[in-house]
Amino acid sequence: MIVDNVSKKFRLYKERNQTLKSAVMRGRKTVAEDFWAVRDVSFEVPQGHTFGLIGRNGSGKSTLLKTLARIYHPDQGSITLNGTAASMLEVGSGFHPELTGRENIYLNGSILGLSRKQVKAKFDEIVDFSGVEKFLEQPVKNYSSGMYVRLGFSVAVHTEPDILVVDEVLAVGDGAFREKSRLKFLEFTGAGRTVIFVSHALNQVKEMCDQVAWLEKGRLREVGDATEVTDRYEKALADEKE
Repeated sequence: MIVDNVSKKFRLYKERNQTLKSAVMRGRKTVAEDFWAVRDVSFEVPQGHTFGLIGRNGSGKSTLLKTLARIYHPDQGSITLNGTAASMLEVGSGFHPELTGRENIYLNGSILGLSRKQVKAKFDEIVDFSGVEKFLEQPVKNYSSGMYVRLGFSVAVHTEPDILVVDEVLAVGDGAFREKSRLKFLEFTGAGRTVIFVSHALNQVKEMCDQVAWLEKGRLREVGDATEVTDRYEKALADEKE
């Protein structure tokens, strides 16, 4: 994956016309400005590596991740993907709350590009990895957030995309599931696939990532070895507290 001078902006409205009268008084105009959540970010993610995005809240990590997952389109710059991509960015994304776990496996698999036959062939692996077999026939609206994450993540990784994009959702899982996920990432990258994820768990970043990009106020501050860059990021946070 090649990220070349990518920028993403949003329109921020300072005033909103609450009534027809207020709209007429202002001439039906609203005051707005552009907010650049990501600005001029460039890096390359080598194939078969695990790549992390780190930074403070509001640094642009999630916006950039959604842009890499093609949920957002960059306003400037370009993103080159080599192969297929799947994303797991929110708890329960791609699930219908009234459908059972079984039905949602087929639904989510279809959203991620698998045929019903392909989902059926991977069904047992998906269920086993997720650990929700006892609740498979229950509507997912009754699932805990951890169960949501385990099932959604399991479907995503078993579609076997070339690039897997994951947000903070893994933080919801327990220690055993995080270990299963870590091993799955190793299996993934060992097969030449790429993982990109956001996490505030910096020890997890050091353990699971080869490289990281450190974002600050929407701009790339540093990219490089996961341990070295994360250590410098931690030092910067500690220095601010002194």
